[in-house]
Amino acid sequence: MDIEAFLGGNAVFLAIAAFVILCIFLGVRIVPQSEKHVVERFGRLRAVLGPGINFVVPFLDRVRHKVSVLERQLPTAHQDAITTDNVLVKVETSVFYRITEPEKTVYRIRDVDAAIATTVAGIVRSEIGKMELDQVQSNRTGLTAQIREQVRAMVDDWGIEVTRAELLDVNLDEATRAAMLQQLNAERARRAQVTEAEGKKRAVELNADAELYAAEQEAKARRILADAEAYATGVIAEAIKMNGLEAAQYQVALKQVEALAEVAKGEGKQTILLPAHALDAFTDAFKLLKGRG
Repeated sequence: MDIEAFLGGNAVFLAIAAFVILCIFLGVRIVPQSEKHVVERFGRLRAVLGPGINFVVPFLDRVRHKVSVLERQLPTAHQDAITTDNVLVKVETSVFYRITEPEKTVYRIRDVDAAIATTVAGIVRSEIGKMELDQVQSNRTGLTAQIREQVRAMVDDWGIEVTRAELLDVNLDEATRAAMLQQLNAERARRAQVTEAEGKKRAVELNADAELYAAEQEAKARRILADAEAYATGVIAEAIKMNGLEAAQYQVALKQVEALAEVAKGEGKQTILLPAHALDAFTDAFKLLKGRG
């Protein structure tokens, strides 16, 4: 009876206390670090709650959306594209993104993943359609950068940040692959022929340079010999001028002696026939030498 009397007399106070506790429970919102909560009041956006303890108005404010801000990866997408030289390529793309402004994402777009995938597919087809196949394969890094920048600009109104947009692979059909392989082999053969021709040309040039160098050296040697002979002739002429005919006769006799010495060189088995006046050359040379002495 005492308990019933106590509850009956304090029912109002207990109800008020319960209501206050309920208001505190409903008014305090703890948001995890990896999420943001979108709060509505009477169906309209009221606030976006960040990580930590947040306070809302009980019974008026409601958390309508709990949005994860972790980075997400779309499934690898496969789409076809046609280059400017009419080659069909199959492109694989991968996109990573995260939501930065949940109030834009939840009220402006319904299916975020599908919207981003469609946007990426359109941009990839558009960019590849501006390039030839060789440019697509050789400039994949630049193409990836262009796709990433355009995707970021397109999804900015949705409160999304594209962290990575990668062009994983560019595949060709079998017919195009075979044609490209044939073209590559032909290009390799052409380069080999050009290299061989350049090697032969270089060999001919080096051979011509060597012959020219040999001719120049031979001409220099002849010029040196000619200068030496001219100098010797000048010396002899000067001697003849100073000593008269005896100097000339001495030089002639000396040359005859040197010629006989050259003829006498050999292994000793040959027979040498000398004219009768050849022996006189030795006598004349000694006589002239004696006279000069």
